[in-house]
Amino acid sequence: MSVTPRQSLPPLPPLSGGAAPGGPAKKKRVNESVSTWRLTDRIGYVVMWGAGLLMCAIGIGIVLFMAFKGLQYLRPALLVSRPQADLDQSKSGGFLDPLLGTIILTIIGITLATPLAVAAATWVVEYGRPRWLGRAVESGIEIIAGTPDIVIAVFGLVLFQQGIFGWMSFSAEGGAVFGRSFLTAGAMMSLLALPMVFASTREGLQSIPAHVREASYALGKTKAATIRRVLLPSVRANISTGAALGMGRIAGDTAIVVVLLGATLQLDPQGDVPGLKTLKGTGGTLTSYVYNNSPAGEGNAPQKAYAAAFVLLLIVIGLNFAVDVIARRGAAQGLGTSRLGAKA
Repeated sequence: MSVTPRQSLPPLPPLSGGAAPGGPAKKKRVNESVSTWRLTDRIGYVVMWGAGLLMCAIGIGIVLFMAFKGLQYLRPALLVSRPQADLDQSKSGGFLDPLLGTIILTIIGITLATPLAVAAATWVVEYGRPRWLGRAVESGIEIIAGTPDIVIAVFGLVLFQQGIFGWMSFSAEGGAVFGRSFLTAGAMMSLLALPMVFASTREGLQSIPAHVREASYALGKTKAATIRRVLLPSVRANISTGAALGMGRIAGDTAIVVVLLGATLQLDPQGDVPGLKTLKGTGGTLTSYVYNNSPAGEGNAPQKAYAAAFVLLLIVIGLNFAVDVIARRGAAQGLGTSRLGAKA
């Protein structure tokens, strides 16, 4: 029996993009050059670049201007000497008391805000029942975040002048409650930081995959134990980021300081209990000191205002830098949800 020889097939045509036969086909990217875009797209591209560069220029300009002005007048003696009661502040003392007041107020505010915000965010994400109550909690946080500082300050003054809060400030001989102290100002300052800590914590909890919770339940852990031992330790970086942002907001506020703290030059303790007398007393912060000594104020010491403003700017920049470090370290070391299987 004769065998018909097999006819050879014609060679395959080359793939598009110059790929060898049998190799993966390369897709040609469309619109690789901006010059090939439509005119409106190119205009939008330029506008976006311009907006980004403008923001960079504004930020750098503020820092350079305050550094130029602040370093001219900043002396170590200003950081360790107390301001003196004088109509001409350019000839009297430094701003040690306002610096201490900023630190005290920031600590009080963030200490009150962090546990409240974390608890609220945890309840909303992990429970949130009934739904209308969960939505009401989120709406309440949004209202607090959008309320002007001066409104919060006035509300706090009316609230803390009630007799039930007399222990937080000193009372006059007739029984009238003064309502101004580091405790009352710190309580209202906590409302400024609370939305930031809440948002960061909620975002972190929502990014944890569901199988992490299911694995914990499979091991016999209750929901409360899962939250305490698994979920909250996993979002420590988120909580720290929100707290650092909240501290920057507290340190830079002025309205609450003026209304609820008195914005005095020196710390004015009230009472006889060590430590508590400072918290029940009045004082000021760097923001109020800068305002009083600025060209718009009555202190007649713009040089000291520039120096204090530069110190305050360094504090805020340091807090923002801490936020970036915490976020990077959390992503690198797995403190966030990436170590639980979610994409960072």
